[in-house]
Amino acid sequence: MATTTAPVDAPPAPRARRSPLWWPVVAAPAAAVVVYTVLTRRLTGDLQYVLAALRLGGEAGYSPSEVFTHRPFFYRWFVALLDLPTSGGVVVRETIIEAEGAVLVAAAAFALYTALLRRTTPREAALTAGATGLVLVLAPRTDFLQPEWTAVVLTVFGIAAALGVRRPWPAALIAALPLGLAVMMKYSTASTAAFGILIVWAVDRGRAVRAALVAVVGAIALFGLSVLAGSHELQWTEDMPQINQSALSRTGIRPGFILHRSYEFLADRSILTPVLLLLPGALLLLLTRVKGRARRLELLAIALLIGFGSLAVVVVQGNWFPYHAVQLTVVAAAVWGLAVGGSPKPPWCFGAVSLLYGTLPALYTHLPKALQRDATLWVLGLLALFAAVADTRLRGRPRRSVALVALAGIVLLAGPVWPSSPHLAQYGKVSLNNAKFHRNSEIKKEDADRLRAQIPAGAKVLYLAFGDTVYYVDHPAQCRYPIATFLQRTRFIPDVADLKSFKENADCVDHDPAPYAILDRAWFRLAYVDAGLRRRVQATYDCPPLEPKTPLVVCKRK
Repeated sequence: MATTTAPVDAPPAPRARRSPLWWPVVAAPAAAVVVYTVLTRRLTGDLQYVLAALRLGGEAGYSPSEVFTHRPFFYRWFVALLDLPTSGGVVVRETIIEAEGAVLVAAAAFALYTALLRRTTPREAALTAGATGLVLVLAPRTDFLQPEWTAVVLTVFGIAAALGVRRPWPAALIAALPLGLAVMMKYSTASTAAFGILIVWAVDRGRAVRAALVAVVGAIALFGLSVLAGSHELQWTEDMPQINQSALSRTGIRPGFILHRSYEFLADRSILTPVLLLLPGALLLLLTRVKGRARRLELLAIALLIGFGSLAVVVVQGNWFPYHAVQLTVVAAAVWGLAVGGSPKPPWCFGAVSLLYGTLPALYTHLPKALQRDATLWVLGLLALFAAVADTRLRGRPRRSVALVALAGIVLLAGPVWPSSPHLAQYGKVSLNNAKFHRNSEIKKEDADRLRAQIPAGAKVLYLAFGDTVYYVDHPAQCRYPIATFLQRTRFIPDVADLKSFKENADCVDHDPAPYAILDRAWFRLAYVDAGLRRRVQATYDCPPLEPKTPLVVCKRK
């Protein structure tokens, strides 16, 4: 049987007769979980930050090309287009955006499925594309619609085009646009596009080389377009890396810290998306049916490049945010689907572990703190590898149907979406679950209502507050920097005050100032920001006295 794991010059895979029953048995619960997720997940604070900046910047007269959001040009326009058809209250608007993201993923998964049908059996194509789509649409809230997540979706489109279009050069030309846009989502997401090229290489080297050549040219052209279309884009591209106090360029290389923190990070990432625990086992199942030592070594090398490359992106940025490694979780899901779909007999041990780990996010939250440790997750990963080894040793009659294992996969990929599943985890411990996130969101809305009641309808505001506060207050700004990101960073990095973007942001304080300001003394601590900026704020606005229980206050222009 020729599959994507076969040599690149292998003949096309024979078409196996499809079961008329297994796919609806799997599709129905998958669809139900997707609908539940769209209706209940809500957006994370990073998305609220971008939406708030774009909405309020738009009210100030700035297009997404001209408003600062700490995100590049094409990502700003992507979020603005998602927000375009929304209306109503917060919940309704977020549900619409959630649904749009789900439709985008469905299109990417279908494109991948169609492309894989040219290279694999229908079962392999369905499980690989299905697992890829589900891990994206059921992603933890902290991943969904982030630049890294969006870059993965675009890369899936690119892979589908590179492999699915019949003629190689037209395939490369079509793939260049989504791959180039994947680079533009955050620039560090160039790694995601590169991983996509590596995956195409594993299937067809000639198409991979063509796609890489055209995609590089396309990415450069797209960057040039962003610079021409946005008057500040080159300035922000230069200034944005300077406001990250945790970046490797500022902290320097500390091998011991990087090794230990990577060990912790991978465990934390696995709590949020447990399919990552199954990656070594799925890779083993995949490699055991590959013929030829050279081919196995090639695929193993590609897997290691993607794994260490994904971790390198996290290390360089230095923040250790879970969504910085979302591409690794998607690769894990795709390899899981390919391994299970192409197995000559259902991998029952591996499937049982998959089912068990689908309950892990919800159960892990309730474990005693003594058991919430990084080592626990690494042991679970080892157990999944042992299950895969057991399946390679067990003898049994080959069967075509893997519906039960596929259902276990749905449980596995749905793990992040349940109310008691983690929203955030650090150092092996769950710090916040989904239910608590929703309660905190209600508190933030109540705080915003309190602030809004002190400001006349339609009055413009200078926001010296965190993005989610701006999102819920939703009063118009009159500055191309609706959220004072550059100003706040001087609390940690004094030399940010030398940046041109800081100076422009600071001019919003006392050049045609808004009649009101919202000050978050927990986030924007006046005593610690740039001294000159502090004097400008105090000279322009009269703020209420400091009270420990009310860090959010409304200030009036003097």
